[in-house]
Amino acid sequence: MSKIKNIVFDLGGIVFEIDKNRAIEHFNEVGFADAKSYLDAFTQVGIFGQLESGQITAEDFRRELSKLAGKEMTLDDCYYGWTGYYKCMHQYILDEIQDLRKQGYRVSLLSNTNPYMMQWARSNDFDGNGNPVDHYFDHLYLSYECKVMKPDARIFEMMLEGENAKPEETIFIDDSPHNVEAAAALGIHTLQPGNGEDWREMLREALKKEY
Repeated sequence: MSKIKNIVFDLGGIVFEIDKNRAIEHFNEVGFADAKSYLDAFTQVGIFGQLESGQITAEDFRRELSKLAGKEMTLDDCYYGWTGYYKCMHQYILDEIQDLRKQGYRVSLLSNTNPYMMQWARSNDFDGNGNPVDHYFDHLYLSYECKVMKPDARIFEMMLEGENAKPEETIFIDDSPHNVEAAAALGIHTLQPGNGEDWREMLREALKKEY
């Protein structure tokens, strides 16, 4: 029987609540009217997916979005559109993550994300208290840096290798059923709270188990 040593979090939906419709509105505001065809709560498509899987750069995305919009889009326009995903974040979630590290768990982040979102997340504006997202985690596994997106098994394998972690000693927390299924197929323990749900008690109960 193994005890959990590693806790891996998704970012949007788990660390903070997301709102896809707000992101669509933001892109509409800057002049891209077809964002709803590309944006999803979990996995993006087209140039949005290419950006999050690291196939294109932030500047490539800006240029291609300009073509789709039929007007010149700026990096600030792209930033405004993408960060529309962020709805709200609760300090108690960040406090819980910090407490887990104090208890001795290795805590990492595994997220489908992109340079625009991480420009905000890795800034001192992230938590409202002057701390970037890196302040809360031992390591960040980001799809655009890893060059692969969840639910592809390869990104989970990269995380396990990077953490020197055994699947049976790891819990992965994500609001996407496809991502949770992919992790479970590798033998990783999983939790699937809803977007913005308070998952603290769910995790505490899971950590009491002897797997």
